[in-house]
Amino acid sequence: MISILIPTYNYNTLPLVEELHRQAVSESIEFEIIVADDASPINENTEINSKINQLSNCQFERNQTNLGRGQNRNSLVQKAKYDWVLLMDCDTFPKDKNFIKTYIESLENQSEKAIFGGIIYYDEKPKEDEMLRWIFGKSREEIPLSKRLANPFHYALISNILVKKEILLSHPFANEIFNYGYEDIVFILGLKKEQIAIGHIENPTYHLNLEKSAIFLEKFHSSLRNLKLVLDKNIIHAEDTALTKIYVKLKRLHLVKTAAFGFGIFKSLYTKNLLSKNPSLFIFDVYRLGYFCQINSK
Repeated sequence: MISILIPTYNYNTLPLVEELHRQAVSESIEFEIIVADDASPINENTEINSKINQLSNCQFERNQTNLGRGQNRNSLVQKAKYDWVLLMDCDTFPKDKNFIKTYIESLENQSEKAIFGGIIYYDEKPKEDEMLRWIFGKSREEIPLSKRLANPFHYALISNILVKKEILLSHPFANEIFNYGYEDIVFILGLKKEQIAIGHIENPTYHLNLEKSAIFLEKFHSSLRNLKLVLDKNIIHAEDTALTKIYVKLKRLHLVKTAAFGFGIFKSLYTKNLLSKNPSLFIFDVYRLGYFCQINSK
């Protein structure tokens, strides 16, 4: 009935799998859980995750070579044996004990071939050096159901989404996206282009892994390089994201190099704010635009 697919990389995924396994067993449904580690270094997490194989209908495997974020997910989809696929990130955890039950019931109540349950963050503030990821998540990813329903394509993520397998096979994740960033948007835009509706329900998972702000900022460097790649290859178009819309306006006004120069001057000030205990999302947006102009002006 349902294949639960979890790509991972050097992360203890066992607690998530144990909870999903417990819920699926209690529902007496046909299921499988497949976790694929994308060739991360062998360490204690590898040993812990290997215990997943001891659970019924569960499998942990480790890729011999690093496939990248898109291809790793595509590989998992190819192995799935059920018609419905639940894609989850390894650093998420269901909010409710009826998480699986809610998704199963949604198949009776929703006509869409993709159903997004939502992402939330704990209200308790994290350590000071993890504030940027938490503030970004609370503001940009933890979206109430009413708002998600009003703009279903804009507010869908692939970290907690139930999708018909046939859709994932016909709309695979972009293999060009190897590292962190924009795989969600590229996939969702593909569904939007084909007018494949996305349903939204209240069935969230917590995002658990709050990176240090410096690491999160560096990961956004990677994501913006991905954005440049998919934009250059016409996988997405300038009107598809707010950042690229502004970038194109700057380009038409011949201001990209000016913006990149300004970013170079003020980068240290931006960074100081973003790594502080009170980071500004406005400055974060300015930083991202400046960095995007910089990598496009070289």
